[in-house]
Amino acid sequence: MAVNRLQELVDEFRVVVLGESNLIDTVVPTILFLVANGTLGFQYAMWTSLATALAITFLRLRRGQAPQYALAGLLSVGFAIGLALVLGRSEAYFLPALANGAVVFLLTLFSVLVRRPLVAWTSYFARRWPLNWYWHPRVRPAYSEVTLVWALVFGARLWLQVVLFRAESPEQFATLTTLGGWPTMVILLVFSYLYGTWRLQRLGGPSVEEFENDALPPWQGQQRGF
Repeated sequence: MAVNRLQELVDEFRVVVLGESNLIDTVVPTILFLVANGTLGFQYAMWTSLATALAITFLRLRRGQAPQYALAGLLSVGFAIGLALVLGRSEAYFLPALANGAVVFLLTLFSVLVRRPLVAWTSYFARRWPLNWYWHPRVRPAYSEVTLVWALVFGARLWLQVVLFRAESPEQFATLTTLGGWPTMVILLVFSYLYGTWRLQRLGGPSVEEFENDALPPWQGQQRGF
């Protein structure tokens, strides 16, 4: 049973995450920016970061990988450097991450309040299950509860980012942003799957297949996938 559950988690991770991340496009230039800023100075740090982002983008395009992720990483780094130049502070390099964190937190919280939880949308775009299934009264609560946990995590991360930004601690800010990025998302995805599948069973709602076939209760419920 434990082996099967682990395999489910691996499969879910592949479906939702792998191939859809521009992690290296943003993390590597950020790390090099910190190293260069601490050893060579602000100007060298910006050019090093930009050159790295350009190199990664070129390699991705040459290998035929999805251009939108490579270009998104390049634009993110370029925008961050532009802010740092305009404001004249190396800490400004991390303002886009701060703004992005605020938007994600507010969007996640708002989606729960309007009863259209964000986690349901992410599942829908990844799996293309019927959208109305997610809004079923015996399905939606599971996604709302998981989304609320996401909002709490994103809110805590945003608060810490604001504290570190105001303290002018770019190294600590970058560390928090990196650890609070995909490492945190992986943990959230594992929690979401384990709790979500358990909660769907407890709610007693229809599975996706039963919903599509207009099956009458009692339902077997969703056995796999969230």
